Amino acid sequence: MTLTHDGAAPLTAAVDLAAYFRRIGLSGVEESAAPDRATLERIVVAHARSIAYENLDKFTGRDVHLDVAALCAKLVHGGRGGGCYENNMLLRHALDALGYHTTGLSGRVLWKLPEDAVMPRLGHMLVRVDLPEGPHLVDVGFGALTITGVLALEPHVEQATPHGPFRLLPDGPDYVMEGRTGEQWRRMFRFDLSEQLYPDYQMASWYSSHHPESMFVNELVIGLAGTGCQYTMSGGVSRGAELAVHHVDGPSERRRLDSPAAVRAALEKYFLIDLSGLPDLDVALTRLF
Repeated sequence: MTLTHDGAAPLTAAVDLAAYFRRIGLSGVEESAAPDRATLERIVVAHARSIAYENLDKFTGRDVHLDVAALCAKLVHGGRGGGCYENNMLLRHALDALGYHTTGLSGRVLWKLPEDAVMPRLGHMLVRVDLPEGPHLVDVGFGALTITGVLALEPHVEQATPHGPFRLLPDGPDYVMEGRTGEQWRRMFRFDLSEQLYPDYQMASWYSSHHPESMFVNELVIGLAGTGCQYTMSGGVSRGAELAVHHVDGPSERRRLDSPAAVRAALEKYFLIDLSGLPDLDVALTRLF
């Protein structure tokens, strides 16, 4: 199913598939790929290892645009990453153009929330993909714990990915996605199977980009899947910043970053982000120190 602004023109019309696959290191896939699970798995892991989860536009006060032209300009041609809506919407456009049948879903982020916390607003995007084997889920936009695999929509089943196992637990009519870090299962987000439309994502993205209490306006939230590890960076106003390397088969390494220059260097080296379009980034980063 193609995404539309308002039921009119399909947003997949301007997707530059060749450029997208060059960006994620799979040049030529669009020419012969069958819309099957094997191809889907290749695309998901390549995207997750190439395009970072990052909120630098929100942190520096820039607007975030979700139309396909803006997504391609920023994430594909601009060497940038983006949030969950940007990453998963770009992925969905590519999958639709290849002939997959997709549905946009929304979730409520539970990461680090206590079990008795008030249920948060809808603030996350994931994608359902209907394959001949049945319904599956993909999500390249959860920065704290990137899902680098294709997950069957089957509860109570531990499902392996290149970066660790995940599972779905039923919660009434909803599902809770959990990922395992070390020996601990951690709640990621809660979602149902209701289709979400482009305006739903626009509204949620605007809130996270502009509300004065939004975490993404006030903190750095960065993530990228590496080979055998996941990189994350976090930082808050007057709290400094930290780079972490979470090894799939070993302990995590953490390092404090003590200046805007150190943060910038880590963003380029570990998260592969082209910062040339953010001339005021260093000024914004001084808020951390």
